[in-house]
Amino acid sequence: MSIDHLALVGTAVSDAAGRLVSVPLRIALTLAGSALTIVIVRVLITRLVHGIVHGGRLVRTRTRAALQRGQDLPGRTATNALSETRRVQRGKTIGSVLRSTATLVIGAITVVMVLDLLGIPIGPILASAGIAGIALGFGAQTLVKDFLSGLFMLVEDQYGIGDVIDLGEASGTVEAIGLRVTQVRDINGTLWFVRNGEVVRVGNKTQGWSRAVVEVRIDQADDIDRAQALLLKAAQEVADDPTIGPLLLDEPAVAGIEDLTAEGAVLRLMVKVAPSTQWDVARALRARVRIVLADGGISLALPRREVFVERPTPAVTVAETAVTVAEPAVTAAETAVTVAEPDAT
Repeated sequence: MSIDHLALVGTAVSDAAGRLVSVPLRIALTLAGSALTIVIVRVLITRLVHGIVHGGRLVRTRTRAALQRGQDLPGRTATNALSETRRVQRGKTIGSVLRSTATLVIGAITVVMVLDLLGIPIGPILASAGIAGIALGFGAQTLVKDFLSGLFMLVEDQYGIGDVIDLGEASGTVEAIGLRVTQVRDINGTLWFVRNGEVVRVGNKTQGWSRAVVEVRIDQADDIDRAQALLLKAAQEVADDPTIGPLLLDEPAVAGIEDLTAEGAVLRLMVKVAPSTQWDVARALRARVRIVLADGGISLALPRREVFVERPTPAVTVAETAVTVAEPAVTAAETAVTVAEPDAT
């Protein structure tokens, strides 16, 4: 064996040993780098979600001060609890989705890099994965639509737990929110499971602030201006109430005559209130309006209905009546003849 041959063998052994040492080392470095990247991304996502959920501290502080008006509201504890639950669930859901997505993407890239370091051809694997992804996308496109809609709904904060919403077919209080399904309980106690991908429009009745609306129908003969003044007086008395008053966020207003019919004139009383309290405030307003109007001599208009029944007279009946009227004349003639007969005798 020549020296050149021994040199070639030594070089080959050295290269093989280098590969045996370098490949595991490179794989270890790749795995370590991937793990570090996942940790960094998850921390950044956590901070981002925390900023989304708890951001705008100044705006929320001013809003809370306006809602509280420097007093302790009876229903404020429950409202704050619902808001806190809503923010926590929203943050947990968004954070969980983003962290899982980041981990999946980084993990897939790491697997491809490791396979390439081991000398395994990744072209066929990527092609097969692409075909499988297309098939899965066509088969589960409804599921993907539901998840994407749920994610955007959470990010945009369209509604949360405790909100009263109108989804078209279903309306009520939101009890649970998921990426695929939203649970809504209606006034009859029915729990609706609504897929997020099927939601076309959402009406949130309790987000930010609400409005209590009370409509009163009075008689047209009553003094409209005086009735409006009495409505404002009733609203002011409710605003002075220590329990209901702090729920009002603005001065009450009467929108004038909203409807005018034969039954009477409709006056609308409106007031801006704290979220989810419009029904309680409206009940208190109705109770007070009833008393104030009664004391002021303004009576509520009662619904009335006039029914006219027209019965046409048939032509045959008229003819029969004419015959009946003519018969007494014949009878009178017969009576005259009967009276005349004794004289002839």
